Amino acid sequence: MATTVSQPYRKDWRTAFGALRKLLANGDDTHQVFVIMRALNGSATLNGYHRLLNRPGGGRIAYRRPELAEMLSDPAYVASFAPGSVGAAYRDWLADTGYTAAGLAEISLGGVDRLADEHPYAWFGRRTRDLHDTWHVLTGYKADETLGEAALVGFSYAQTGGLGWAWIALGAALKSRGVTGNWLFARAVWEGWRNGRRAAWLLGEDYDAVLHEPLDTARARLGIREPVAYRRAQAALGPALASYASAAKLVGT
Repeated sequence: MATTVSQPYRKDWRTAFGALRKLLANGDDTHQVFVIMRALNGSATLNGYHRLLNRPGGGRIAYRRPELAEMLSDPAYVASFAPGSVGAAYRDWLADTGYTAAGLAEISLGGVDRLADEHPYAWFGRRTRDLHDTWHVLTGYKADETLGEAALVGFSYAQTGGLGWAWIALGAALKSRGVTGNWLFARAVWEGWRNGRRAAWLLGEDYDAVLHEPLDTARARLGIREPVAYRRAQAALGPALASYASAAKLVGT
């Protein structure tokens, strides 16, 4: 049975509300995402770390403590993936977006942040952060539009249990209603959460192995479903998504 750490942190709703307002007003202010996480995620990181220890092979991952931002910022490592693999899709994603694993890490550490500590829980927090872009590739949610980011936020809440993800997803979904005049955006976010619940626990995977796995094989093995509502919203909303994205891009580097 997995060990669960009791909730030792009080949630800071005032800070979370202020950060969400800033984020939805200026989607390029990505640092607010991490402010929200610190305000609301409580023991999610601690619980995730202990869940990892109780998984087959999880203790080995925790013992080795791979720093994914360093791995994914190594050009030679990124160039090593065979065509059709998860890593090759990630390599293409980097080229298409211009994002970097190091960039996301740098934004997360703005100000005083214990995420940089030499501590097992801090390492697991970095692991969660650094997998964000890889999850874009695995789920099929694009990073060049707000809809894809919001859907992945919903997926991430289901996977991590961190309330900060739910707070961002709710804010994005409610704002989308005012911009688009319908609930298609919100349904895509809800689908992201549902698909995250149905998928395997991605934080417990060995990503050196996953990145070398064929993309379709990895998606099938991990139970990652097709994002049907997301694609429907993409097709139907069109220009409304562009106007929404100009106001709030949510996550990205």
